[in-house]
Amino acid sequence: MRVLVADDERLLADTVAEGLRRLSMAVDVCYDGDGALERIGVNRYDVAVLDRDMPGHTGDEVCRSIADSQAGTRVLLLTAAAGIRDRVEGLGLGADDYLTKPFAFAELVARVQALGRRSTPALPPVLAQEGLVLDVGRHVATRDGRPLALSPKEFAVLHVLLRADGQVVSAEELLEQAWDEFADPFTNAVRVTMMTLRKKLGDPAVIHTVPKAGYRIGGTA
Repeated sequence: MRVLVADDERLLADTVAEGLRRLSMAVDVCYDGDGALERIGVNRYDVAVLDRDMPGHTGDEVCRSIADSQAGTRVLLLTAAAGIRDRVEGLGLGADDYLTKPFAFAELVARVQALGRRSTPALPPVLAQEGLVLDVGRHVATRDGRPLALSPKEFAVLHVLLRADGQVVSAEELLEQAWDEFADPFTNAVRVTMMTLRKKLGDPAVIHTVPKAGYRIGGTA
């Protein structure tokens, strides 16, 4: 899952981003509305976490821009305003959910994960294929009942492949969905992560390389 976190409270934004990264999400961070608009114009996000009261373009304006774009990005608005009128107003802008500050990080995670499952087509909370089971909410992966000790990046890559449901995923798509905006497009990070992931999954191989195309789960090598 790729997430944008935009909040002018830098410590809060950085803390939220780091916590989401530990749960294998690819997270980009910015501290004002102008930066948020710039990023959503370039990258495709599953979820955007926006503070309503950012300087420059407000979170409300960014939310409206995302809704008008019909890109499929789900929006979670953050605000200190806890009144019913404020929540109704925020949802009326096109936001999918609303969370008042201060908040428990566990609740924010649950809301982000729930919004991520509302992608098109909608995804179940547990993905399964070829004996692999990925419980995104609990951040647990198994193969044939055997627990897998995956790094956050390995978990993210496996998540992207399972979401593809047998379709080929290119290295470029993996970089876009499992890494953040600072990923070097010429890096060998995808190849290295794929190598360690395959080793942990064991035999027989379930991730297959499709020459000049990418990777997929299932089918023949």
